Amino acid sequence: MISITHMNYKLLGLAFLFVACTNETKTNDDTTVIPTIAAPASINYKLLKDHPHDSSSFTQGLIFYNNTLYESTGNPEGTLNNGSWVGTVDLASGKQNKKAMLDAAFFGEGITILNNKIYRLTWQNKKGYVYDAATFKLLNEFSYDHEGWGITHNGKELIVSDGSSSIYFWDPATCKEIRRISIQDNSGLKNNINELEYINGFIYANVWQTNDILKIDPSTGNVAGILNLSSLKQQFPELNGVSESDKVLNGIAYDSSSNRVFITGKNWSKLFEIQLLN
Repeated sequence: MISITHMNYKLLGLAFLFVACTNETKTNDDTTVIPTIAAPASINYKLLKDHPHDSSSFTQGLIFYNNTLYESTGNPEGTLNNGSWVGTVDLASGKQNKKAMLDAAFFGEGITILNNKIYRLTWQNKKGYVYDAATFKLLNEFSYDHEGWGITHNGKELIVSDGSSSIYFWDPATCKEIRRISIQDNSGLKNNINELEYINGFIYANVWQTNDILKIDPSTGNVAGILNLSSLKQQFPELNGVSESDKVLNGIAYDSSSNRVFITGKNWSKLFEIQLLN
């Protein structure tokens, strides 16, 4: 015969086991580790050479293609600039050969070259242009529903910024969005993403009104590294403007054949040739 006391102990034991299991599950849920983004690494560089650059050019895009430097500019109202144009630039002299001009009502932005076609953005006009890279003949026009800032490509998709923390991936045949990513580091979202260049599997991006270039993982949007170019402005005081928005760093072009990167800025009198060391 089982005593009442013995049955009570068994029931208490079962109750304790149930509570213990329940508490263990709750503790595991409460202590779940959420993955964090690692702090970006500092990217080192070596200055190889400085070249002259036309200081009247309000640089918006820079491309090195078929051993030739291409540049696009904007034409901000109220400043002395030489218009919104796309063309080639002579490295030795800094002189440009303007090929495709925009009407003053349009503010030119970034460019990229894919499959022998130049893709060109405008700022707030929400309109883009496609040119033949050899002849600069206008091939097509397209539209989009956000601002246009920077543009590059990964060989298959156009990659576009609009000054926010978003980067868009477009189908080059239609210039329509396929997907997008948000750019962030360990401190949060990174805004003012500007001119872009695709280098060895990463997106490199100017951050407007800073001396930073971000190295971005295109699969996650996480910032893997930061290239700070403040030392260039210290070494070349003529690059400094009268305000934070004046003479800002903008323009990245990669020469894969020589593993060199060209860097300049809006209304800079210099264009720099650097080598990334990590």
